[in-house]
Amino acid sequence: MLRSEQTPLQANHANLWRLFFLRVIAMSGYVAAVVIAILHYQIQVPYFSSVGIIGTLTLFNGWTWWFIRSKRAATPTLLFIQLLVDVSALTALLYLTGGASNPFTGLYLLPITISATILTARHTWILAATTIVCYSLLIRFHYPLIIPHRHHDASVIGLHIFGMWLGFIVSATLVAYFVVGMGNALRRHQQQLARAREKALRDERLLELGTQAAATAHEFGTPLATISLLVDELSEPTLSETEKQAQLKTLKQQVNRCKEALANLSAAAGNLPASAGHPQPVHLFLNDWLQQCHHRHPQAHITIDLPEATSSPAILADRTLQQALDNILDNAVQVSPGEIEIVANWDNHLLNLEIHDRGPGLDADIRQQLGLTPVEPQQQGMGIGLFLSHAIIERFGGKFTLFERKTHGVTACITIPLMRYHS
Repeated sequence: MLRSEQTPLQANHANLWRLFFLRVIAMSGYVAAVVIAILHYQIQVPYFSSVGIIGTLTLFNGWTWWFIRSKRAATPTLLFIQLLVDVSALTALLYLTGGASNPFTGLYLLPITISATILTARHTWILAATTIVCYSLLIRFHYPLIIPHRHHDASVIGLHIFGMWLGFIVSATLVAYFVVGMGNALRRHQQQLARAREKALRDERLLELGTQAAATAHEFGTPLATISLLVDELSEPTLSETEKQAQLKTLKQQVNRCKEALANLSAAAGNLPASAGHPQPVHLFLNDWLQQCHHRHPQAHITIDLPEATSSPAILADRTLQQALDNILDNAVQVSPGEIEIVANWDNHLLNLEIHDRGPGLDADIRQQLGLTPVEPQQQGMGIGLFLSHAIIERFGGKFTLFERKTHGVTACITIPLMRYHS
């Protein structure tokens, strides 16, 4: 896998490597400071205790190297424990070498900086609180530095200046190394997120076009069936000229309907995704859709119950949403050509649309399996039209459910979110 495609576990593994190398540098600085204090300044430092702490830290770093080489997963908790060990070792060494007066107390900021870069706020605040407690205790509890009297003044000043200088070098080096590495990792992560967003947009566009194509293919079903029937009837020799003209007129209407569906699909290929559809007052959207319903099904008896349009929120109008509603209504007309009842109501947030038919109801196998409970179309295999309608309505953040009516037929319940502002 490319470095630009690092997973969170791989990033933690890389950060553990950085902590390992940082600890090597820090231990080298600890050893150098102790050696210089003893040999050059003749300061009485608890030698064996200091060596024991550095040795223990070395063993811990050896375990860290083994853990890294074993390819085990490095978790944020493990990284947090690593930083706590560093804080503990630094506190023990400062306790043996003057406590809070030691110029190396500035190294306390390094673990906090690293934690803020790679860990959560909770981990960072716990580490910061631990560091504050340790620093505060060192003011009261520590081994004082014992400097020979003949070099006391010069030694104290020189040691403090040297300690500040060395502490600054160590801090600057470690911060630069770690922050630069984390900055590179962050930039790679941002590039990865940008590619993921681009891929998501492409996938959404492909999904929309696929849904549109499938809906268009389903829309072809009725006119093609009609065309096939008309062709068979036109081949009858007993057909009169008047009947032929009427059949040809109907045939032309069905062909135009297919052309219109293809034109809409072609136009959709160059338009924005459904999420960028234009807002339209919900009552106007419903009126336009219902007019088209009457035009498409002039033989069906469709009754409509709409509230008064004194004020209406907006709906994100899109052709795919209208296609979903068309598919549901087409299904109702097919099973119940006699009477269809449409009831709509809305508030500032949701449009509730109910389509009642008086058909035979749900399939017997489905009723036996699910009883009278609500049925989602993709669960019951009611056909590609309802399946596509369910997928489209879900893409708009809505819900589509079928209910078995107590009297006769099925109720299709559709809920679609509305926009917040009013027309």
